[in-house]
Amino acid sequence: MENRSHYDVIIVGAGPAGVGIGSIFMQMGLKNFVILERDYIGSSFKKWPEEMRLLTPSFPGHGFGLLDLNAVVPSTSPGYTFQTEHLSGEEYAEYLEAVAHHFKLPIKFGVNVTELDKVEEGFVLQTNDGTYNAQFVVWAGGEFQYPNKNVFPGAELCLHNSEVASWGEIKEDDVIVIGGYESAIDAAINLIHCGKQVTVLAKEEVWSDDHPDPSISLSPFTFDRLEEVMDCEDLILRGKSKVVKVEQADEGYTVFLENGEETFSSARPILGTGFKSSLSLIIEHFYYDENNIIELSDKDESTVSEGLFLVGPQVRHQDVIFCFIYKFRQRFAVVAKEIGEKLGMELNEELFEHYRKSNMLLDDLSCCDNSCQC
Repeated sequence: MENRSHYDVIIVGAGPAGVGIGSIFMQMGLKNFVILERDYIGSSFKKWPEEMRLLTPSFPGHGFGLLDLNAVVPSTSPGYTFQTEHLSGEEYAEYLEAVAHHFKLPIKFGVNVTELDKVEEGFVLQTNDGTYNAQFVVWAGGEFQYPNKNVFPGAELCLHNSEVASWGEIKEDDVIVIGGYESAIDAAINLIHCGKQVTVLAKEEVWSDDHPDPSISLSPFTFDRLEEVMDCEDLILRGKSKVVKVEQADEGYTVFLENGEETFSSARPILGTGFKSSLSLIIEHFYYDENNIIELSDKDESTVSEGLFLVGPQVRHQDVIFCFIYKFRQRFAVVAKEIGEKLGMELNEELFEHYRKSNMLLDDLSCCDNSCQC
């Protein structure tokens, strides 16, 4: 395969993480970098069900010095741009496209990274477009394009929520939703609004969890919408109902529970079981601790392959889970500054001070404990 030019930095993925850190690189004056995207900017968001919305509100508070929770660059606001607090996937993808266009980000589309190898000079990336080389790699692959479907025997008979274009397309009147977190509850709420009878089967009663971190419990946006339909007789929420198998049956599907119960659905059961990390493609480059948590340096660098950095929803430090945009964007400048220093660049400290003042730079991990609401 053709060998591409050597880059100082390659970013994998053009979602919010890739666009966000790429924008900092442009502002730093980094010339020799590229973003590799297998589809198009914000493609994961464009694949959301029509009814799905961002969980965190996009509050346009520029006049008061407040940053929109879903912005990936200071002085921008998807909420102001679209005049709505909870954007659709299509709208948020348009916001990312606008940011990428403004900063003239060097994005190569249709490039799918299949393998990452550590070499003495840095990294070699194998793709469908040939071989790419870089001294540093920033992995911003995200999660939504990797649905978690192999969760029990017969899961392939189910319909993952990421495969639904619109909940209004479900024809049957009774639907079983498997899972209890955001994607499952969002599916149930929208199906109720479509006039369906919905049964949610979940291992835990997440809807009863009042933990303040929306990375662990339901977000306020989802909980508020759930409360609106909670008393609807067409909605049944069943906690402690772990699904262990699904089988095809006459005119429908039989769902088997761990407690020995069986239940029937005429519609394909909906899998609201979340997503796998894109890191499964390069898992050998990271160390996982006894709790299966990725170990990173305090600058979000792999402890296995020096020069490989992680940005996006998979980042964790101590007990803080950076899985929302307003959380993981705080690490963009940390990673960018570290790479800039390693490249020997003359850095503009005013740029990083601007990010710090806009609350988009969290470089002190001492705050990362159970009480930290990043």
